[in-house]
Amino acid sequence: MDEIALHLLDVMYNSIEAGATELSLELREDEPGTWLAIKLTDNGRGMDASTQAAVFDPFYTSRKTRRVGLGLPLMRATAEATGGTVGLESEVGRGTTLTATFGMSHIDCPPLGDLPVTVATVISGNPALEVGFQYHKGQRELAISSGELRAALGDQVSLQDPAVFAWLREYLTQQIAELRGGAGR
Repeated sequence: MDEIALHLLDVMYNSIEAGATELSLELREDEPGTWLAIKLTDNGRGMDASTQAAVFDPFYTSRKTRRVGLGLPLMRATAEATGGTVGLESEVGRGTTLTATFGMSHIDCPPLGDLPVTVATVISGNPALEVGFQYHKGQRELAISSGELRAALGDQVSLQDPAVFAWLREYLTQQIAELRGGAGR
């Protein structure tokens, strides 16, 4: 995958397929923009120890629709190519936490990509899912949740409304650009 945001979209949909009803995505970027730390937590089915050991094998997948699972192996390879890491903690019946770090200044680091579309897609495409999103850079922070959006919209407008998706994408695009100081990566 050529964008970090695409890796995130893939792993967030893994959480949804694992039955998660709550999903938290937190990104922390250091002030000079050299490191990005990611923490994705869900309350899905979780994994036993043997599954956790296998998920980074590209020839392992729990899906019945295909014979390979490349999302986590590709994410790990990308992170490690930048001097970063990927870790996983999971407990059956309680959920999973995925952590990753990327060396943003490394020549092999892909761009962050269209993170606003990734977050807006997960929120708008899964209206029953409780999604929390936070982005920290230095002392600055952006935080938004699907619960806050539902409360603001009331019963009049669904999160699935295309106008909500468009607004959310634009809002996140603007806020993340300001947070990152206009950085394009």
